Amino acid sequence: MDVSSRTGALIGILMLTFLLNLFFGYFRAKTRKYSLKWLLFVHLPIPVIIVARITSGLDYRFVPIFVVVSVFGQLLGGKVVI
Repeated sequence: MDVSSRTGALIGILMLTFLLNLFFGYFRAKTRKYSLKWLLFVHLPIPVIIVARITSGLDYRFVPIFVVVSVFGQLLGGKVVI
């Protein structure tokens, strides 16, 4: 995988990670803390992100970046008011 395709894959999966967690963070904020729904809204995006990362050929060194973007998406999604 060359640098430009790796960069494109990284940016695309980072956007997917952020948007997924923004969506789930919005619904997480509306549930009771530590309930089953709350735990599901926190953890459901993780398998999607893992599959996207593995199928794109990005290795484990990018995992910390995905974690930071996931947390940021969850926190920002919890603050969204519609």
